[in-house]
Amino acid sequence: MKNTIGNSVTVTLFGESHGPCVGVVIDGLAPGIPVDRALIEKMLSRRRPAGGVSTARQEADAFTIESGVFDGYTTGTPVCIRIPNTDVRSGDYNRSLARPSHADYTARQKYHGFEDYRGGGHFSGRLTAALVAAGALVMPALKAKGIRIGTHICRCGGIQDRGFCDLEKDLDSLEQLGFAVLDSDAGEKMAQAILKAKAEGDSLGGVMETVITGLEAGLGEPWFDSAESVLSHMLFSVPAVKGVEFGAGFAIADMTGWSANDAFYMENGKVKTLTNRAGGINGGITNGMPVVFRCAVRPTPTISKEQNTVDMDKLENSVLAAKGRHDPCIAPRVAAVIDAVTALTVCDLLAQRHGTDWLAGK
Repeated sequence: MKNTIGNSVTVTLFGESHGPCVGVVIDGLAPGIPVDRALIEKMLSRRRPAGGVSTARQEADAFTIESGVFDGYTTGTPVCIRIPNTDVRSGDYNRSLARPSHADYTARQKYHGFEDYRGGGHFSGRLTAALVAAGALVMPALKAKGIRIGTHICRCGGIQDRGFCDLEKDLDSLEQLGFAVLDSDAGEKMAQAILKAKAEGDSLGGVMETVITGLEAGLGEPWFDSAESVLSHMLFSVPAVKGVEFGAGFAIADMTGWSANDAFYMENGKVKTLTNRAGGINGGITNGMPVVFRCAVRPTPTISKEQNTVDMDKLENSVLAAKGRHDPCIAPRVAAVIDAVTALTVCDLLAQRHGTDWLAGK
């Protein structure tokens, strides 16, 4: 099992959904990065369930920083963050019945039945709490360099949010929102669509749109660690993400070269582009424009409607109406996760270009 990602700044996940805790180890951080516990708490609160559109499982996420931080700053040694699991209900899960589109069957094939199946075990979205804490820990270092990240629910239940307009104002707004939309009317309609699916024992997916501002030109290591490659690698590790596109994405295939290209121009001594259909990346390297990408998030696979499945112990067909507490839509909570993993990836890209001390302003 490969639970570590990154080159200069590495992230290692540990824990299971119904185990004692989930956690993360971040290695390669420079000494002297300020650690803002209030920001970590705020980011975790954005990820936590909120109202009827989320799971009934309520975790306090009372994290502890076990190592690597002293007197409010990173020490340069590995940072370990641990988040206890306190609201588990393991009896809701059946070891032998594979939940459709979950990792129950594939995990058994890979780990020969020794995996912790409760609540999805190591494959649960519960582990994203640790990723959010890790991302929040490095965000002050990025902010000090003028780099900001924000994600909104671009589409859910057939309802479209407006796109990014005034980036600074939109990013300010998203930092304060639990339900990450730029148009409050669209957000209300999305919430109603989610509640309708929940009442029917079903679930919804969504499309998330993310922008990164303040990135310099020149980040990315072609061929195989291009900016898109490393971001996509991290983004696809987030449970339920099934697609990633940058800039105009798949729509660019229907354009001509003339309409797809981003023309260059000079402004105040800086090279910029008139449009941003490439999403701020050319040749796998950032070009200084905002990096824009979208993630397709699948509907929550654990639903209470009856579904055909197999009994993995008896090797026979069966039917499952899943129990347990699950989100009728993951999209509202995944915005904080995408922001966090993006922050971690950006830190790694910057550390590769400038060295790890650069993140602490040295």
